[in-house]
Amino acid sequence: MASHGDDRAAAATGTDDISHPLVAAVYDWVVPDRFLFGPHREYLTDDLSGRVLDVGAGTGANFTYVADDSERISYHAIEPDPHMRKQAAEKARDVGCSVTLRDARAESLPYPDESVDVVISSLVFCTIADPDAALEEVARVLKPGGELRFLEHVHADGWRATGQDLLNPLWSRAAGGCQLNRETVERFVCHDAFAVEEIERIAFGLFPATPIVRGTLRRRRDAPLSD
Repeated sequence: MASHGDDRAAAATGTDDISHPLVAAVYDWVVPDRFLFGPHREYLTDDLSGRVLDVGAGTGANFTYVADDSERISYHAIEPDPHMRKQAAEKARDVGCSVTLRDARAESLPYPDESVDVVISSLVFCTIADPDAALEEVARVLKPGGELRFLEHVHADGWRATGQDLLNPLWSRAAGGCQLNRETVERFVCHDAFAVEEIERIAFGLFPATPIVRGTLRRRRDAPLSD
């Protein structure tokens, strides 16, 4: 099977246009991660094995939860924002997490076809410029039977959805490109390469970045790679 990973590796560089120094500086202060997301990051990182790819690692929020297993597994992470990536590298050192941290976009993953056992996506598909391309890349690099574990905030219903739509232009500028009204779960479950293992709506969240959904998809063993 021909690998597209090397072709995409070159395209994965040149990410300096993704640069949000202010967002990176305040992110860990304004997002009370352990209070809100700790149990759900434990869900994402439970019983990992093989090669694991953390897509859009941000400031390294998952590193604390992977640290104890990082010598046993092959842990990789990508983050295109240099300010976020610097903080993630510092976090990895602080918590003793062994991780290969790379400058790359989710839309162009620098990994060969079918080379990853688990992909972790935590609060990142809201920000990716081309989420459809990113999901295609996740499907490409996952081994047949591999898992996509996700924790994402998505478009709400009713008046909250209307409020998100109205706030989204301002929110996106202030929050480093984060989109409030992405239909992320629908995008995931409708993709032919994935079978749904579980999806759960989390019973907390702070408007406008709510509802929050977590789950696991499995790459179908008979799913062909996209050209």
